[in-house]
Amino acid sequence: MSKKIAVEENLTGLRELLREQGYTVVNPGNSENVLAIVVTGLDNNTMNMQDITTKVPVIDAAGKTPDQILSRIKELE
Repeated sequence: MSKKIAVEENLTGLRELLREQGYTVVNPGNSENVLAIVVTGLDNNTMNMQDITTKVPVIDAAGKTPDQILSRIKELE
């Protein structure tokens, strides 16, 4: 399985943690072949797109620590 994760740019601490753990981090707009997509809030339409569908899990980072998100990502592997 791919160790590529799409993460919003403003989640810098999480992006750094994932890189340290060996993940390739990309922006959500470039989310082909990713294990998961991490966003700051599911209510926000950050890319102003309403017709996006995805077959990978979308993780809402709101209220979670980077370690909690990392644990969730590891569950998906």
